Amino acid sequence: MKNIAILVCSAFFMIASQVQAQTSLKPKKEIMAKQNIYQFKVEDLSGKTFDFASLKGKKIMIVNTASKCGLTPQYKDLEAVYKEYKDKGFVIVGFPANNFASQEPGTNEEIATFCQLNYGVTFPMMDKVSVKGDDMCEVYKFLTQKSKNGLQDSEVEWNFQKYLINEKGELVKVIKPKTLVTEPEVINWIKS
Repeated sequence: MKNIAILVCSAFFMIASQVQAQTSLKPKKEIMAKQNIYQFKVEDLSGKTFDFASLKGKKIMIVNTASKCGLTPQYKDLEAVYKEYKDKGFVIVGFPANNFASQEPGTNEEIATFCQLNYGVTFPMMDKVSVKGDDMCEVYKFLTQKSKNGLQDSEVEWNFQKYLINEKGELVKVIKPKTLVTEPEVINWIKS
């Protein structure tokens, strides 16, 4: 009887050890905390630090721009909407990028001059970055990866894709490049 009890106990401990070993081999799901835009500091076109934390409490539209694109005239509407709502808690932040058909080949200085002379751009324009690929900037990694933004995975399709960020710094919507900033879905969001 004593031998049977020892065998049962030994078998129990062997099974328990195997279960524990198998459990420890299973990959653990990493729970990522939802991030927000306020963690980022970037450089603007003039080389000054731009801290997204300075925009707390505002609605933000982030848009990748280009000077030689068929969509470049969107600068006009972007500037008009920015002027109309900038004193009502809304800001547009532009990120020039040369990822699509080399349509933003200029230097930061050339981009700044182009935007000012042709469209009178006064909304903040950042240093030229990459918005896709292996050299994607950190802000766009946040905007395009659900594991970071908590909303959705997306890919920047072309120049002038828009990302809407709420007053808490959270991504709430991705707007296609050809959708104008003057469309009701955008204006209604700004006003809400």
